Amino acid sequence: MSLFHKRKASIDGLSAKCKSCSSAYDKARANKPDRVAARKAYACTDEGKESAERAKKKWAARNRGKIYEITKTYRENYPNKYRAHGKVAYAIKIGELTAKPCEVCGSTPAHAHHDDYLAVFDVRWLCPGCHNRWHKDNGEGKNAR
Repeated sequence: MSLFHKRKASIDGLSAKCKSCSSAYDKARANKPDRVAARKAYACTDEGKESAERAKKKWAARNRGKIYEITKTYRENYPNKYRAHGKVAYAIKIGELTAKPCEVCGSTPAHAHHDDYLAVFDVRWLCPGCHNRWHKDNGEGKNAR
């Protein structure tokens, strides 16, 4: 195995920098504040969102077995949580439950949050940020397993 990347434009067909030097340079360049800001700005555009969606679909297509195993493990480890999420999703779909703005900050969209997973339809509506903060501060809801 060569220590240098292939490069057709070079006389010898190899890059001038070794693989580890190229990697270090690329990492340093990618983490510069202007490059990070440019990626964030692009991610907010319609084209950036479409690109991210294509990448997610491509990854999912290549990793079906991995996704299946992750889902199977989740279902086994959190049966009450899995059941509650499914019932709430169905209730929203048929119109028995209606999503509301976040109870903390008022933003939308909001997630249906369970304090107790056995009380399936007793949900509070929290936006992703507030929902993550709640779980960081309080841990899992009761009866998740």
